[in-house]
Order: sequence, then structure tokens, then C-alpha cells
Amino acid sequence: MNIVETPAELRALCDRVRAGGARVGFVPTMGALHAGHLALVHEAKKHAEFVVVSIFVNPTQFGPNEDFSRYPRTFADDRARCEEAGVDAIFAPAADAIYAPGDETRVSVGVTAQHLCGAHRPGHFEGVCTVVAKLFGLVGPSVAVFGRKDYQQWRVLLRMTNDLMLPVQVMGLPTVREPDGLAMSSRNRYLSESERERALSLARGLSRAVRAFDEGERRAEVLRREVLALVEPAADVVDYVAVADPDRVVPFEDGALVGERALVAIALKIGATRLIDNVVLGEEPAPIRS
Repeated sequence: MNIVETPAELRALCDRVRAGGARVGFVPTMGALHAGHLALVHEAKKHAEFVVVSIFVNPTQFGPNEDFSRYPRTFADDRARCEEAGVDAIFAPAADAIYAPGDETRVSVGVTAQHLCGAHRPGHFEGVCTVVAKLFGLVGPSVAVFGRKDYQQWRVLLRMTNDLMLPVQVMGLPTVREPDGLAMSSRNRYLSESERERALSLARGLSRAVRAFDEGERRAEVLRREVLALVEPAADVVDYVAVADPDRVVPFEDGALVGERALVAIALKIGATRLIDNVVLGEEPAPIRS
């Protein structure tokens, strides 16, 4: 397995792979890898002969009061997991290799990034799109796999890739969950035992929305209240519970009826840990099946 640290090395490596007739698969991560990340790797291997995983905690997507400094950095474990999963190369650059002195260009984002996490984390999606655009430029033509747990991020990056005509096929893989329904996340390791139990309210709330939708409920505000009734008592802070258009990620107004598909998305804090989760009604099963 190749360990690549410079942009020039990564570009040259991917160019050689394609010149040899193989397709490149790409899984961008911030490290602290878990089974959800490895599922992305396995999916990439279905579509490409050579898979690259990037491990880079991107400073531009963190706000001033967020957890950049304490975000888990576990490179030795990540390397072992990648090797076991059959990853062909890890790209692990230093920050100044991605943001060289004098760097000032950022990717501007649009409507898909304005609501939900975009409203609560100003500048977040600009940072995400900027680093991913840089990575796509280095990796070149490829298939890139993202997790749908970060649903809005996936949709924003798909929009960016299409709008900028980048030579990358962007795929979204369904959320990987623990046996009890909790969405896998690198931040789950922050949770105490009691906080983790409270965190199950996200999956329980989404499951309640799925059942209501399957029973015929189409009023967006009623679906939202079904979820809020379960998550609000368990959370220390609720950033949002939203029912939104699943393609543009724009929330439905009160009184609106949803169609055959609708995104239900949650962001909240349990203790000091911010968690997100979602489900697309009419498309995905309940996170917790009764």
C-alpha cells in the first residue's frame, strides 16, 4: 500500500494507474476510520481497480468554536484498517500541502448548502467543497464514494461536481449503522455510556417518521413534530429537525404536503458532541425496525 504525502505524488500515481488501463476509486475522509468508512472503500472497489483513501482533517470546514483541535487523529489505526480493506494508496498530506502560503481561492456554494447544516455552520460547506475540489483535481477522473449519513454534504458535492463539470462520478452509500441503529460516526467516540443511550433518540425519531409516512402521513409539519417529540427531550441542544426536498435540501414550509420522497434530517448536541442523522422517506427503511 502506497503512503503518499504530496500533491504531485498523488497526481502522478493516479495518472500512471489510468495510463495502465485501470479505473481509480476515491474515498475522501478525515481519518478516525470506522466500519462506515470501510464500507465506502468496499463500494469503491466494486467500481475501480485502484482505490485511494485521503486522510486529512480539513481546517477550512471547521468554525472557530468547533472541534478541529480535538478531532480524533488516529493515523496508525487508520493505516492498518486501510491495508486490511485492500486500499491501494493513502493520501495523507500536511495542511500546508493543501493550503499553501498565499492560498485564497474558495468554492462558492449555492441553495443546496444554505439550509440545515449550512445555516448552523457558516462557511462549512465552502470549506468542504474547496478541499474536495482540490482533491478531485489531484486524483483526476475517478469514482468517488461518500456516505449518505452526511446527506447534505453528499448532495452539495454532487451539485458542485456537476456544475463545475469535474470528471468524477460521485456516489452516495446508505448510512452504516450500529446494531442498535446508531449511525456510525467518528464523533461517537466522544460519547459517554449515558450520552450514547440518549443519542439513540435520533434513530428512534427517524424510525417514527418512517412509520408515519408508511401509514400515509404526508403533512411535513406533522412528520417533523413526530421526530421532535422523541429527540428534543434527549438532546442538550437541537440545531434542527427538518423535513426537506431530498434533491435540493430545501425544507418544506409549514402546511406543505410532501411527495413520494422526503428527507428527514436531524442535527443536535448530546453533551458537547454534535451528531447528525437522516432518512429519505419513501426510499430507505427505518433505522430501527420494530
